[in-house]
Amino acid sequence: MIPLIDVMLVLLVIFIITAPLLTHAVKVDLPKAASRPNLTRPEHISLSIDAGGQLFWNGEALERSALRARLDAASAQRPQPELHLRADRATPYQALAEVMSEAANAGLARIAFVSDPDLKN
Repeated sequence: MIPLIDVMLVLLVIFIITAPLLTHAVKVDLPKAASRPNLTRPEHISLSIDAGGQLFWNGEALERSALRARLDAASAQRPQPELHLRADRATPYQALAEVMSEAANAGLARIAFVSDPDLKN
């Protein structure tokens, strides 16, 4: 047992000595700059659906046939805007699912649901 402990201690000392030699760091004097990152927030599009299924694009009434053209134009923008979906409580899920499907097919990657957290039942 004693020779095994001696061998382990010798190996430990060897690793302690050689470990700092294994890091090959290149010293580079990097330039200094005082700047802040440029945070560009993409605009968001508010798409509302009332209980009757009527669509509103940023508060403006929108026909269902014009929705696909607007979604295609929004997905072509860089940076791509976020789509905020606001649906009335009485809106059928089918109408909401159709709008989400059209947005995903148009190429919009960021879709969010907006709700009222202060609303009590």
